[in-house]
Parts: sequence; C-alpha cells; structure tokens
Amino acid sequence: MKVPRKILPAVAVLLLLAAALLWWLPARWALPLLQPSLHGLRLQQVGGTLWDGRAEQVQTPAGRALGRLQWQLSRRALFGQVDLQVDFDGPSFGLRGHMRKLPANQVEWNDLQAHADLTALADPRIRLPWGQPRGELALDARHAVLQAGWPLALQADWQWRQAAMHMKSGDAALGNLHGTLAAQGGVIHAQWQDDGQGPLRTTGDLQLSPLGWRLGAELQARQDDPALSRWLAMLGKPDAGGTVHVERKGGLAASSIMGKNAR
Repeated sequence: MKVPRKILPAVAVLLLLAAALLWWLPARWALPLLQPSLHGLRLQQVGGTLWDGRAEQVQTPAGRALGRLQWQLSRRALFGQVDLQVDFDGPSFGLRGHMRKLPANQVEWNDLQAHADLTALADPRIRLPWGQPRGELALDARHAVLQAGWPLALQADWQWRQAAMHMKSGDAALGNLHGTLAAQGGVIHAQWQDDGQGPLRTTGDLQLSPLGWRLGAELQARQDDPALSRWLAMLGKPDAGGTVHVERKGGLAASSIMGKNAR
C-alpha cells in the first residue's frame, strides 16, 4: 500500500521532531530510564541534557547525600558505543575520568583520578585484624581495563596521606605512604614506601588475583610511639635491628600464580 504524498511531509516533520528531541533530551526526562542501572542511588536536582548533564545531589537508598555529579555522554551511545566523561565530587569521595565500554563486558578507564576519606567511609560493623584504616587515599590511574569490576590491566600511582590504623587501644600513625599499582592478566601488583619523614619506615609488595594473594613488607618505627609499637607487635616480632618482616599469603594459587607474576 502506497503512502499518500500529502502525508509524507507530516511524517518527515514528525521524524525530525523526534530526532531533535532525542538529540537534546533533557536529563530529567531520561532519569526514569536510567534509574534501574544506578543500583539504588538517587539523582536529585537533575539538569542539562542526557548528553551533557548534572545532578546537584546524589543520594544513597537510605537518603544519605554523597556529592555532586556531572557527566558528558557521547551521542554515539545511540549506536551502542558508550563513551562517558564523569566528574563526581563529594565530601568523602571523589572521582573523575573518561570511561569507554568495550566488547566482552569490559570497561576501559583513562585519566582516572579518585580520592577517598577512609575515616568518613569506615564501617564500624567491619572488624579487620590489623585495625581500621584512617586518612586520605588518592589514586591516579593513567589506564585501566575492568571486567566485572576486576582490573585486567592497570597503570596507576597512589598515595595514602596521614595514614593511620584505628584500634581500640588508640590510633597508630603511619605517616604518608605512596606507591604504584599495576595489573596484567588479572593479577594486581602493588608496591609502596614511606616518604622518609614519618613515624614509620616501610617498604612493601602485594600481589593479588582472584585465586590468591601474597604480601611482603618491612616496617620499623622511627620514633618511640606506644600506639605504633603495639600495632607493629600485632604484625610480628622485630629483628635485632627493630624491623618487623611480614610475609603472608593465601588462596589456591598464592605460590604458583603469584610467583610467575612477581617482579
């Protein structure tokens, strides 16, 4: 059946209007469609468009305010090519970077910067054997490829400022630590050392995969600090020079897989 010629202009106008609406779709109109993918997070005071938008407040399912979100989404997403620039700023956590969706359910991040206030994010219900971390953790990742949240490839630097471990007997101040993070083939390799001026002298190396982990570290107090001494005693007995040597491993492949990927 042929479409009458007088209807064709009306159809063309409707298509143009639909395309224009999609091209400049307000973010608040698209929010109901995006909500299922936010894992319970709620966006408040949404403005801008779907492609260049902002939320003045991001809330947890319980209503706790987390921070402010801005994003830029490429219109290539209409063709299945997700390309996103995101900037999240909050009092306890911040993140900015460029994300691109890859085949096989992988996600690529470039120029990723993140920081977290470990004191504010600490959950008192979680008890760790060596205490609760305190201080600010900052990450600068040049490149990362994730699958199901696990890094398959990673190149990053990190800093732990005003590091401390919170215990019932008091906080053990560790100073400022910094190091590198790398991942290849799903095995993460982290190295660290202190800044040379804090209360703790330390170097360390951690290798981690879904199948196992291995930790090696040397720690020594630079000054007489009872809280730090008690914390170090939890890790092991110092040698004649006062250095505590930590060697730990676990998992199914702590020796075989980790040994192959050690530097």
